[in-house]
Amino acid sequence: MNSKIVAGEFDLLVLAGDGIGPKVTDAAVRVLYTVAEKAGLAIRIERDVAGGACYEAHGCFLRDQTLERARQADAILFGAEGGPKWDALDLPGGPTDKSGLSRLRKELDLFANVRPVRGWPMLAERTPFRPEVIAGADLVVLRELTAGIYFGEPRGIIDDPSGLRAIDTQSYTASEIDRSARAAFEIARRRRGHVTSVDKANVMESGVLWRRRVSAIAAAEYPDFSLEHRYADACLYELMRAPSRFDVILADNLFGDLISDCAASISGSLGLLPSASFGPADTAGRRPALYEPVHGSAPDIAGGGTANPIAAILSVAMMLGESFRRPDLSKTVENAVSAVLAQGVLTPDLGGSATTADVTEAILSELASSSGGGRPVVEQTALLSWLYEDLPPMVGGP
Repeated sequence: MNSKIVAGEFDLLVLAGDGIGPKVTDAAVRVLYTVAEKAGLAIRIERDVAGGACYEAHGCFLRDQTLERARQADAILFGAEGGPKWDALDLPGGPTDKSGLSRLRKELDLFANVRPVRGWPMLAERTPFRPEVIAGADLVVLRELTAGIYFGEPRGIIDDPSGLRAIDTQSYTASEIDRSARAAFEIARRRRGHVTSVDKANVMESGVLWRRRVSAIAAAEYPDFSLEHRYADACLYELMRAPSRFDVILADNLFGDLISDCAASISGSLGLLPSASFGPADTAGRRPALYEPVHGSAPDIAGGGTANPIAAILSVAMMLGESFRRPDLSKTVENAVSAVLAQGVLTPDLGGSATTADVTEAILSELASSSGGGRPVVEQTALLSWLYEDLPPMVGGP
């Protein structure tokens, strides 16, 4: 997870997971290799299991040794996790005991989850919106990922005199909010300089503190940026009414989850939404980074060969831009995806009949015909030279 690498090979850990995860991850890795070969970059890939596949093999959702391997990798590519077989297990503990992905997020402190959403002009007719509504829509949801109601204590189902009672706790510290706010403003610095902070300060104490701290960070550190506050329900309404007015949406763990999935309708499918999760950089400049498609394991279509690989492929594009510090290569992948969508090579989630393999091969064909070149990738020994010292980091530390 080095953000200061100057030379050497890029060390990637691939955790394909469950359901459609292995298929879309394989497609993304093929794209990564193709781009790396043309650019002369060296990548060393190690594969391991996580999620339900890990539970079947080892009786847990993430092994300790896999976690330690993740700590050492330059980046992690995750596929998807879960399915009815494991979701129904009655296991003790919290999210980190029941989910390999949740454990990775928490243990690596991947607090900043970045989810870009755009309206693709060639897909406008395949969304629930009139084309003019989503024209120009281009936004990023910054979801706080390691605190809030998903990890709060106490939690559980208890039996008290009134009967069964379920408890979940929403909890945020000022420092957890502050670093998420900084991350959102740093992303806005690259974009249009506008942040919409989402909360429910009208009914939740955590929302009161959230709004207070985001306002303080904006005033003290980002006075030239535009900040607005919206209640979560109002934000969702406005997002559906006028998505193009949003730039960066900052939200807690729960609201960020809901908002980003809802925003997928602007693109046309969850199968088009990539994401990246970042932790704070240490004193050596090392920053954890995990890339994954936003969609889940989709057990209903697993094994059918029809899963949309684009979200995973665009997650690799984000990896190229952020962890490789090669925004030119990231744009090359995005352009190839755009060209394939314009050609109408679409999986069933977008109303087409193309298979996972069809879409992948079409994107690889576009990449093969694009300009570029370089020596072949040699996984173990080739030299990288990434000149990105002048580029700002994606997110700030705590």
